[in-house]
Amino acid sequence: MSLRARLMIGTVCTLALAICAGLVAAYFVVRGQLRGEIDHALRGRATLLESVATTTPPFPPPGATVPVPRPPLGGAAGYVQFVGPNGTVTLATGESTSLPTAGVPAVASGQRSSFFRDASVAGTHVRIYVMRVGTNTAVEIARPLTEVDHSLSRIRLLFLLVSLAAVAGAAGVSMLVARSILHPVRRLTDDAEQIAATGNLSARTDATRSDELGRLGRAFNRMLDALSRSVGAQRQLVADASHELRTPLASARTNLELVELHETLPAEERRRLLADASAELREMTRLIEGLVELARPDANAPVKQQVRLDHLAEEAVAHATRRSTTIFRTDLQPTVVNAAPNALGSAIANLIDNAVKWSPAGEPVEVTVKDATVTVRDHGPGIDPADLPHIFDRFYRAPAARTLPGSGLGLAIVRQVAEAHGGTVRAEPAAGGGTLFTLQLPVNGSGGGALRPAAVPD
Repeated sequence: MSLRARLMIGTVCTLALAICAGLVAAYFVVRGQLRGEIDHALRGRATLLESVATTTPPFPPPGATVPVPRPPLGGAAGYVQFVGPNGTVTLATGESTSLPTAGVPAVASGQRSSFFRDASVAGTHVRIYVMRVGTNTAVEIARPLTEVDHSLSRIRLLFLLVSLAAVAGAAGVSMLVARSILHPVRRLTDDAEQIAATGNLSARTDATRSDELGRLGRAFNRMLDALSRSVGAQRQLVADASHELRTPLASARTNLELVELHETLPAEERRRLLADASAELREMTRLIEGLVELARPDANAPVKQQVRLDHLAEEAVAHATRRSTTIFRTDLQPTVVNAAPNALGSAIANLIDNAVKWSPAGEPVEVTVKDATVTVRDHGPGIDPADLPHIFDRFYRAPAARTLPGSGLGLAIVRQVAEAHGGTVRAEPAAGGGTLFTLQLPVNGSGGGALRPAAVPD
């Protein structure tokens, strides 16, 4: 069943229930009012007979000669009969129709109070009031309900017709309302199907409404924006990776083909060509490893645990020391952070490798860990202000860096790891020359901070 049909059925059922409940309540109010008037008239007639009984002892007199008019059963003033405590019935002269006497002798003897009841007497629906008058006599006064029943019957028919008309009107109104409400939903669905069929992520749906459907349209457009950016970044990544891989692959292939085709090359020349090919292959390996690091699913959703940030920095420094002759100055204060060890260690290693690449011979690289923050400073030429906003972009290499080894992915990996941990990374010129990189992880609410005496065992 469609949403439109469910909305219409729900609206019609709700309105029908409300209308029917209102009409039923109105019916019972009218019914109570009409029958209440009959009961009031019967009480007045009984009160009149009670006053007669107090002035005409004994009551009723022999032969049922009572100075009170005795109308027939259908009379408007009420049909009267008297009942004694032993169940004897006294009728007016010339009357032969008796009213039911169940429970009436108890009223005559004073064992039961006055009461009303409905009955059918001689084919007539009557309302009967029973009341004690005199010493040992109860009076029954009956009044027909024919007019009341006829009026209630007409009211029921009228209410039924009104209910049917109201339900039909509710169905028409709900159809119009459902069509009006679901029109933007249908338009959004058509736009989504059109975008899915054409693949045109630049298309947008109408989001000018100020209600919830307008909010849905704006959320849909934001989703398309994010998807378009993601697809664009993916295509740019593929294009950049293809471009970066093409050069070392072509160079390595050329060197290997020269070695294969020229078997008479001197040994020294053959070794040089093979060394060049090996260097190009290592460069491709680093590039592919960087791409894999950026594409790792746990880079965006790292599995965090309590780790020693100073230990990670110490391991990265030790690894860089084994691979280069650079001097390192460290100030590693014990610090515990909530992070993914492998991802964070890789980010710190990339910062140190970048500093080693730019650090002149004999100049130290300074690494500091304090308050969930890692700083790496080199004493190189620094970064051109025009390049500073782009150094964390994928495959971006400043003009001065294009002659040095690297793929342009290391700092991009650092930024991705920092953002995945809710932190930041920035680069700025250092006082006295060089560049200062700062990797800052969140402290409040994420487990970062200075090491406490028994927080994490050494």
